[in-house]
Amino acid sequence: MKQLSEKELFHLVNTISIEYFGKAYTDEVIFNSRLRTTGGRYLPSKRLIELNPKYYFEADEDEFIGIIKHELCHYHLHIEGKGYKHGDPEFKALLRLTGSPRHCKPLSSNMNRQKHQYKCVNCNYVYKRVRRVDLKRYRCGKCRGKLVRLS
Repeated sequence: MKQLSEKELFHLVNTISIEYFGKAYTDEVIFNSRLRTTGGRYLPSKRLIELNPKYYFEADEDEFIGIIKHELCHYHLHIEGKGYKHGDPEFKALLRLTGSPRHCKPLSSNMNRQKHQYKCVNCNYVYKRVRRVDLKRYRCGKCRGKLVRLS
């Protein structure tokens, strides 16, 4: 896929906003290549949506549209003066209503970075990490069991 211009990106976001929310998107939307672990973010102070261009190129179209819908949920609730943060009931309800994802899927390029694997002795949950974990200091976040290194 080719890189979208700012005008084309705005048109895409505005079209999705009208289709799923019944309201136009009037503020700015940009690609931010510095985003590493998230698909996008909404900055309420600037009324700006920033999207990760890696998701546009690497993920499928439905995933990218889902990220836009998620950020539009933040935007429209903020504009209306309602609870727009992840924990707010209004936000969760609007996510369900519009079919927006709560979290985006990890990129395949980032999955290769996870070199270290740890397993809980009690519940057998497997943790995949980029950095090493100090096994003397950290326990399982689910059951407080002891962790062992797999790779």
